[in-house]
Amino acid sequence: MYTLGIDYGTNSVRALLVRCSDGAEVGSCVVNYPSGQQGILLDSKDHHLARQHPGDYLFGLEKSVKGALAQAKKVKGFSASAVVGIGVDTTGSSPIPVDKHNVPLALTKKWAKNLAAQCWLWKDHTSWREAAKITELAAAHRPQFIAKCGNTYSSEWWWSKLWHCRNVAPKVFEAAYSWVELCDWVPAVLAGVTDPLQVKRGVCAAGHKAMYCAEWGGLPDKEFLALLDPALADLRDRLYTEAHDARTAAGELCPEWAKKLGLPAGIPIAIGEFDVHYGAIGCGVNEGTLVKVIGTSTCDCGVVSAKKSVPDIPGICGIVKGAILPEFYGIEAGQSAVGDIFKWWVEVVCQGDGATHGKLGAEVAGQKPGQSGLLALDWNNGNRTILVDQRLTGLLLGQTLHTTQAEVYRALIEATAFGARAIIERIREYGVPIDRIVCAGGIARKDPMLMQIYADVTGCTMLVAGSSQACALGSAVSAAVLAGAHKDFPTAQRKMTRLEKKQYRPIAKNQKVYDQLYALYRQLHDSFGGLNKSADLGPVMKQLLTIKDAQN
Repeated sequence: MYTLGIDYGTNSVRALLVRCSDGAEVGSCVVNYPSGQQGILLDSKDHHLARQHPGDYLFGLEKSVKGALAQAKKVKGFSASAVVGIGVDTTGSSPIPVDKHNVPLALTKKWAKNLAAQCWLWKDHTSWREAAKITELAAAHRPQFIAKCGNTYSSEWWWSKLWHCRNVAPKVFEAAYSWVELCDWVPAVLAGVTDPLQVKRGVCAAGHKAMYCAEWGGLPDKEFLALLDPALADLRDRLYTEAHDARTAAGELCPEWAKKLGLPAGIPIAIGEFDVHYGAIGCGVNEGTLVKVIGTSTCDCGVVSAKKSVPDIPGICGIVKGAILPEFYGIEAGQSAVGDIFKWWVEVVCQGDGATHGKLGAEVAGQKPGQSGLLALDWNNGNRTILVDQRLTGLLLGQTLHTTQAEVYRALIEATAFGARAIIERIREYGVPIDRIVCAGGIARKDPMLMQIYADVTGCTMLVAGSSQACALGSAVSAAVLAGAHKDFPTAQRKMTRLEKKQYRPIAKNQKVYDQLYALYRQLHDSFGGLNKSADLGPVMKQLLTIKDAQN
C-alpha cells in the first residue's frame, strides 16, 4: 500500500508517493507556480501585499501528482491502484474568497485580474491595521479569543484578512459567498465538494488562525464579529460550525479527479492541515520535541498531551487541541522570514544567484562568532513570535568600511538563530519542555554551517529529519492512518519517519561568544520591539567592538 502527500509551499507544490510499510519514498515531483513573481502576485505600491492565483494550485496539483506517479511506476511492485489515501498540507493562513459553488472568485471572468479576489497568501500583511483593532477589541470584550494565540492577533491570519478585504475591496467581499482556507479547499476540490458549507474544515487552520475553539462554541460569536463589522457577523452563517482533527476524512477522491490524476476513485482524503503541522508529523514529533521547518520562513511546532494543562503563552501563534496530532495540543510559533532574508541579501542586494549562496557560505564558514562586529535583527518580514508585529523591519548594526558581503551574510544567519532562541526560551518559560529539536526543510539538510550556528546559539543539539520532504511525508502519514494502513499515528510515525544520523552539537567556545551577542540582540529586540521603552542602546556598538577585538 502507498499514500500520496501533497505539499503546497510558498513558491511551488510537491507531490510525494510513500510506501506505508516503511516510509520509502517511491516518487516525487515539484511544480513551480506559473503566475506572478515566483508564484506570488505583488503590488509595487504596497510591500505588504502577497496573493496567489488559485488556478496555480489546480495546475500544480495535476502536474505534480502525474509527475510523481510517472516516477513511481519505475519502482518494482508499484501500481497506482495500490494508492490508498491522500493527504494535503498548505501554507496558512491563506484564505480564498469563493462563490456558492466553491469556485474561487479569481477563476471567474469578472474577478480574474482583481488582486483582492485571489488567494490571500500567508505572507500578506496588508491587514495590520485590522489585526491591531481585533487585538484591541478582543482584549476588551472577549479576552479568551486571543489568549490561545498569544494575546495578539496577527495580520497573517484569517479574520484580519477578511476584514481588510471588506474595507479595501467591498465589491469582492460582497461577491464572495464564503471564504475557505487553502488547506481546506484543496481536499474539498479532490473530493468534488461544490458547496462551501459542506467543506470539512480542519481544526489546525480554524484554531490557530480563526479563533475557533469548542469551549466557546466554535468561531467567534456574531455579537463580537459585529463589533468589527456587521458584514463579518453576517458572513459567519456562511462559514462553518465544526472543525476536525486528523482522524477525520475531508472526503473521498471523486471520479473526476481520480480520472485526471490516474488514481482509484473513492480513496480517503485526510483533513487538511498547514504545512508545518503535517511536517511535524513527518519529523516524528512527540512530547518534548520541537520541530523547526526552516524554509522561506520558519515554523516551530510541538505537542503536549491533551490530558495535561497547558498555560497560555504570550506571543506564540497558538495552542490548539488536535491541531497536529489527535489527543494532543498543538503549539505553534515561528519567524516570518528566514530563507527569504538570505535570498534578499544574495539575490537582491548582492545581485547574485545560487552560486553566490555557495561562495558566501564558504567564506562564512571560516569566520569566528563575533569576528565581524555585526549584529542584526531578523525582522525583514516582520516578527511572528514573540512580538507579533508585522510592521517591524530589519536592522544591521556594526558595519564599517571594511565590512564584507560574507560578514553580513553570516550576521543575518545569526540573527535568525537569535530569533529561534527567543522562541525556545519563551516556550520553556511557560513550562513546556523542549528536550530535543528536529529541523526539516532544504536549508536544514543542505547547510551544515547554519545548523552549527543554530546549535551554538541555542545551546541545543540540532537533529535533522530523515526526509527532505517532511511536510509531504507527514501528509502521507496522515493519509496512511486514515486509510487503515496503520492503527494510529504513533505506529505510523515509527514505521514511516526517520532522522538523519548527523547531529549538530553546541561547541562550548562558540556558545560562550553567542551568549554575549544574544544578550545584545535581546536589548535591540526588546527596545525596538516595544518591550523596553527606556532601554539605553548607546553601549551596544562598542560592546560589539569589544567582542570583535577578543576574536581577532
